[in-house]
Amino acid sequence: MKRAWLFPGQGTQHVGMGNSLYSASKGAREVFERADAALGWKLSSLIFDGPETELTLTKNTQPAVVTASIAALAALREAHTELPEPDFVAGHSLGEYSALVAAGALTLEDAVRVVHRRGQAMQDAVPAGKGAMAAIMGAAAADVEALCRDAAEGAVVSPANFNAPGQIVIAGDAAAVGRAQALAKERKMKAIVLKVSAPFHCALMAPAAEAVRRALHDVPLSDPKMPVVSNVTGTPVHKASEIVDLLVRQMDGAVLWQQSVELMAENGVTQALEIGPGAVLAGLVKRIDKRIAVQGVSDPADVAKALELLT
Repeated sequence: MKRAWLFPGQGTQHVGMGNSLYSASKGAREVFERADAALGWKLSSLIFDGPETELTLTKNTQPAVVTASIAALAALREAHTELPEPDFVAGHSLGEYSALVAAGALTLEDAVRVVHRRGQAMQDAVPAGKGAMAAIMGAAAADVEALCRDAAEGAVVSPANFNAPGQIVIAGDAAAVGRAQALAKERKMKAIVLKVSAPFHCALMAPAAEAVRRALHDVPLSDPKMPVVSNVTGTPVHKASEIVDLLVRQMDGAVLWQQSVELMAENGVTQALEIGPGAVLAGLVKRIDKRIAVQGVSDPADVAKALELLT
């Protein structure tokens, strides 16, 4: 039996996440304390007490989700000292940083510092209101790509997240995304505008990509202890030398989540833990390949359930 660890991305955050783990697990508590020390301010207080308006700022959300995810992993490892290593790790967008920490390729301290800067750069890349994202439901990838080409009219709009069959997110200039939404209706597709602060994973994020490259320039990286499935290729990463380029490309390239899960399934993965807040990835995995059973790990009760699954 092969297993994977999956880590969520932005959008799964909520005030109070990880608080029960902080109280119940010394390992989880140490993760929150390490993140606070690395940033030089009390991220943990913002996570546990809010306000939500501050937590949902991209520059704060990103280190918060990584910290809560790695705290959940620490609680799991503390409860199960013989915890078997997974055959693969993967994270959705921001979650790839959590996956790299879990795989020993990146330290928690460096991860939270980099994603804090990443979040700020993503927010700064496009003026408020100038970009947009929309989920296109029930359409094939080729049809969504054609939709974007037809709606572009010289502006930026492209697939940003291949999340699951029939669920593809597009991103770009607000006007172009609006044209795509109108065309989608004509073509019997369902388009849902997303409440996001910037158009992620499209060409408009090029300035943020360069900011991430600079942020990672002096960060020490190690070869992952297990394969990390890359967002931008949908294939495993084995060497530290590959990581920076892939994380930079992730900024203005599409997230190939469906392809990543299919790769793991093809290689025999039948069990997965979604480690961190929310249950978004479990829902996507179910749509991609029902043979993979997913157990969430975000509080002490989940840790106990995960141990049952693993033993």
